[in-house]
Amino acid sequence: MKVLVADDDPGSLLVARAAVERSGHDCLTATDGDEAWALYLERQPDVVVTDWMMPGLNGLALCRAIRALEGDRYTYIVLLTSQGSRDDVLAGLEAGADDYVTKPLDPFVMHARLLVALRVTTLHADLAHYRKVLSRQARTDPLTGLHNRLKLSEDLEQLHARSQRYTEEYCVAMCDVDNFKSYNDIYGHQAGDVALRSVADALAAAARSSDGLYRYGGEEFLLVLPNQSQPGAKAFMERALDTVRELKIAHSGDPTGHLTLSAGISAFTDGHRADADTLLGEADKALYAAKAAGRNRVELAL
Repeated sequence: MKVLVADDDPGSLLVARAAVERSGHDCLTATDGDEAWALYLERQPDVVVTDWMMPGLNGLALCRAIRALEGDRYTYIVLLTSQGSRDDVLAGLEAGADDYVTKPLDPFVMHARLLVALRVTTLHADLAHYRKVLSRQARTDPLTGLHNRLKLSEDLEQLHARSQRYTEEYCVAMCDVDNFKSYNDIYGHQAGDVALRSVADALAAAARSSDGLYRYGGEEFLLVLPNQSQPGAKAFMERALDTVRELKIAHSGDPTGHLTLSAGISAFTDGHRADADTLLGEADKALYAAKAAGRNRVELAL
């Protein structure tokens, strides 16, 4: 672990540093609270061992500053003090300290506290990792690996707010695999899953790095196209439909003999500052119009 020790008493600092290094950990030292805070920000230690009374930030203020800043990562904090009253113990714990050691420091006690700190910080690191994994899984479609509707809702909210603020255009394109029910009926659901993954990969290859691609549900996909005009979005989607056609996925139930897509596009513009839900509804209606007009095409919202 990386351990930061802050103490304005040179003798106590020397003993603490020796105890930390003897326990097999890297040690950073600071002689006042302000230096300790600067080192904390720069080096992000796993453990902070801090004197209560010292120049600059005192131990309680340093505890509060660390707790106010940290997010997923957790810093284990041990307060060193010659004050051992119950009120002092409670004040330290309420400020965010995990443990409390009275001076003069016993190296054995320090070693024991660091063993506990290692267990606690390891546990917090594992929990933070699992939270990230679960958060990513909650926003990912398991079949295609694309973002799902939860992630769409979050991303679209941010994009809409930014576009409103800076008067930028963006488009949403709703896509649907044509005659997909008959594809599943003819080739089976496993083949249907393979086809959906292939379509997802083709759309991902066609999209810009700034575009958002989501599985909207079933055989529907949605693309969010920042800083894109409606004519530009239509040209892009026509190329994306070409990319899917070039896969040449055989479909005897489709008039073309291959799997195709239809798409509907709506746009947020200076003259049409609709909310995000309205845009999704307009894109869906445009998709319906593309289906009604014969499929395998792109239609714009009126």
